[in-house]
Amino acid sequence: MVLVVLSTLPTLGPRWLFFFFIVLALTGTFLPLIFYLNIRFPSYSPIGIPVVIRQACWVGVYGGIIAWLQLGRILTTGLGVAIAIGLLVVEWLIRFREKNKWKPGRQANIQHMDEEDDLENGE
Repeated sequence: MVLVVLSTLPTLGPRWLFFFFIVLALTGTFLPLIFYLNIRFPSYSPIGIPVVIRQACWVGVYGGIIAWLQLGRILTTGLGVAIAIGLLVVEWLIRFREKNKWKPGRQANIQHMDEEDDLENGE
């Protein structure tokens, strides 16, 4: 990224390369931090590596969007906060969907066993 910034003109190719490197650098930098935060503050169930990678990618995408808006000189604090809130809501909705997916097997078997117990006990 330093080579792109210091030795190229800001034409189309190097500009997109800059955004690519920003997203890549932020994603890689925040992977260990997000992994630590997910271990330190556990949620409803243990999360997998794809969730950690997705959350780190959100940080990289946010940084790329902020850099892009700043180059156009249209970034404001309110816009940056609104984009961050929007990305947090999208991640929350994805996690909500993952949590509420129907998984046949354990829950269905537990409910079925409870119904059989109720029938045996005459309830």
